[in-house]
Amino acid sequence: MDAVLAVLATAQVLAQEAGTSGITGSLNVVGYGLAAIGPGIGVGLVAGNAVQAMARQPEAAGMVRTTMFLGIAFTEALALIGFVLFFLG
Repeated sequence: MDAVLAVLATAQVLAQEAGTSGITGSLNVVGYGLAAIGPGIGVGLVAGNAVQAMARQPEAAGMVRTTMFLGIAFTEALALIGFVLFFLG
């Protein structure tokens, strides 16, 4: 509940500043915030499905774990690309 109130207070301050001086700034922050959602969901899906696979076939846990780490690495690479584009834009 406190987080929601903090966000509302911040939005109110930003609205007041925008009303007095016009809207300034960059949409890079919003773009990176939206770009971070995809890799976050991807890592959750990869890890969840890996745990499910290890529960179904415990003898294949080593191979599944290695594939899971590769999948997480590739998914996080997308987040890093978005982070770099945040600074370039």
